[in-house]
Order: sequence, then structure tokens, then C-alpha cells
Amino acid sequence: MNIRIGNLFKGDKVIWMVLLFLCFISIIEVFSASSSLTYKSQNYMDPILQHSWKIIVGVGAAIFILNIPCRFFKLMTPALLTVSIVMLLWVLFFGEKTNDAGRWISLFGLKFQPSEIAKGTMVLVTAQILSAMQREEGADKRAFRFILMVVLPMVFLIGLENLSTAALIMVVIFLMMFIGRVPIMQLGKMLGLSALFIALFIGAIYMVGSIESSNTVETQTESIANGKPEKNTKKAPTFLHRFSTWKGRIDKKLNSKYVAPQDYDLDKDAQVAHANIAIVNSNIIGRGPGQSEERDFLPQAFSDFIFVIIIEELGIIGAAFVVLLYIVLLFRSARIASRCENNFPAFLILGLALMLVIQATFNMLVAVGIAPVTGQPLPLISRGGTSTIINCAYIGAILSVSRSAKKKSDNLALKEI
Repeated sequence: MNIRIGNLFKGDKVIWMVLLFLCFISIIEVFSASSSLTYKSQNYMDPILQHSWKIIVGVGAAIFILNIPCRFFKLMTPALLTVSIVMLLWVLFFGEKTNDAGRWISLFGLKFQPSEIAKGTMVLVTAQILSAMQREEGADKRAFRFILMVVLPMVFLIGLENLSTAALIMVVIFLMMFIGRVPIMQLGKMLGLSALFIALFIGAIYMVGSIESSNTVETQTESIANGKPEKNTKKAPTFLHRFSTWKGRIDKKLNSKYVAPQDYDLDKDAQVAHANIAIVNSNIIGRGPGQSEERDFLPQAFSDFIFVIIIEELGIIGAAFVVLLYIVLLFRSARIASRCENNFPAFLILGLALMLVIQATFNMLVAVGIAPVTGQPLPLISRGGTSTIINCAYIGAILSVSRSAKKKSDNLALKEI
């Protein structure tokens, strides 16, 4: 039996431990935070059973993918790239709308967000280009152009309905190019042009956006109540409707000022207010698993704001442990990458780890009030639909690299570490 279990959970054992700990925490905290779903469904166990089933499927996907030698991922690139672009175009024109954003498509009864697949595809393409164009002095100058030619159209399509996801994936691609030794001059120009674009884009938001309409939407989420759009979905309108939402969030963050507790409007700023209350309720040591009070009042407590529920129930130590798990995931992935003899698996594993950890970091910053509310779930912990399964699949790809990538000799690996 031990041999069979060992054969099942192949790959780096530390990565496996991180995944299992995150899944375990997810089951506990989602079960606690799903009181609103329990009330709607009138079924005490249904929300957590659905979530647990998706985690089991996700772990199964990780096991399946880790058994694929990482060299075969290159062969998947053309198909994944084609599928991603087609689905992003489909969701733009025919996607189902949730919380003022059209991000979902239905296929054979399965509802999912194409952006989740597109993110991994962009990392895969970037890793492949960087590895193919490495020279002794660094990456070929043409690599920068080739990467942007593939990535920017997909980022544009994602950004029309999901600006935060588009921005985060661009950060990941930029870091991958930096690690891949793309010339600093090119990266510097990219930063300068990005700053100019951001300034022009903010100007366009203030010209087109309407604060009045933006107040109707406090947040968008990528993982909602049942991991799919609400029943009264409709086709997404033109992308200009998102400008009002973005304008409201920018104004809200820039014009934020201290408000006395007795003057705070809980109806207008429910998410931020109840998130702060949950943090204060933790009293540092936490109230204990299942003892959260704010889960009954905090919108999307089981997804976008699950980190504050973790703080409220598990305290600072519990929250720090969750942060530590993501840090371990990143540094362990970096160590595995440093031992890879070939560039492709090294760039791939670093890109996937950065993608998961950067999203987790941003979710936590939103939860504690440092970053503006955007609707990014906490990877591998938030209650989600296909995003849970896809994120587990990305962990499977990391495990595949740890298992099947050709390793450097020990002496050479130690020198580079």
C-alpha cells in the first residue's frame, strides 16, 4: 500500500505538502465561510460537498499532469494558444455576465473562465520563447518582441472585462523576462511605455466612466457563490461599461480618508467595513475554526475575502502560516528551477509559481485594505469552480518539472545556488 501511495504522489514532496495543506485549510475555511450559501440552498452540507468534490478533482488533475513528462508541454503550446484565443473572443461577445463583468462561458454544461486557462498558456509560451532564444550573454533581443506579439493580444482581451487579471499576468510575464535575461534596455522601455499607457488609460476612464453607475458594483469576483454565474445571467455588453466600475474604485482608493466608526456607512462600504471588523475580531489569537461572525455579513466571504475569515478564526499565526505556504511554494519552485539542466522547465516552473503567488499576495493585500478591491480569489483556498481545478493542474505541471526535468550534476547545481 505504501508503495502504491508513493507512486501516486510523485514529484517534489515539499510542493505536495504545500498543496495538501492549502487544500485542507480551504475545506475548513470555506465550510465556515459558506453560511450565506447554506441559507440560500437550505442545505447545510451542499456548499462544502461541492467544494470538496472540486478539490478532489483538482488533486486528480495534478496527479494526471505530473505524470506527463515536462518536455511534452511544448507540444501542447499551439493547441492551448488556439483554444485560449478562441475562448477569449467567445467570452467577449457571448460570455455570461456576473457582477457587471462578462467572464464566463458554458461548454457541455461546464461553466468556466477562459482567462484561467489563458494565464497558464501565456506562461507556457513565454517559457518556450525564452528557452529557445537563450544565448551566452542573455536572451536574444528578438525574444522580447516575440513574447509581446503573443501575449499582448491575449492580455488585451482579458483586460476588457477583467483588468486586474490582465495586470497581474503582465507582472508575471515581465518578471519571467527579467529572469530570462531579456536586455534591461528593452525592459526599461517597457516600463516607461507602461507608465504612459496607464496615465492615458486613467484619463480615458475619467472621460468615459460615470461614478453614478459605478456605485452599483462594489466588486467583481472570479469565484462566486456556486463557482458559476448567477441564474439571471445575460450576454456581456460592450467593454465601455467597465469604465464606470474602474473609475469608482480609483476614486474610492485615492479619496479615502479616516471615518469615525459611528459615521461609517456599512451599506455603502460593506466589504471593506466587515473585513476590518473581522480582522479586529480575531483579537490576534483568533476565535477558532468555525467561529467567525463576519462570515454572515461579508459579501464573498468564501472567495475574495476568505483571507480575513482565516485571520478572524485562526488569528495572526494562522494567517502567517498561510503566507508561509505560498512563500515555500515560490522558493521551492525556484530551487527546483535552479537544478534543471534545460531552460524551458526552469522558466515554466518559475512562471507558474510566480503566477499563483502574486495573485495570492494581491488577494491578501485587498483583504487587509492595502490594495483596492478587484475580485481576485485566493488561489487553492477560495471557493471556486474551474479555477480550483485549473490551479491544481498548474501545481501538477510544477510537480512534473520536479519529477521529469533533466537535472544538473550536484556539484554544478550547488555552485549556482
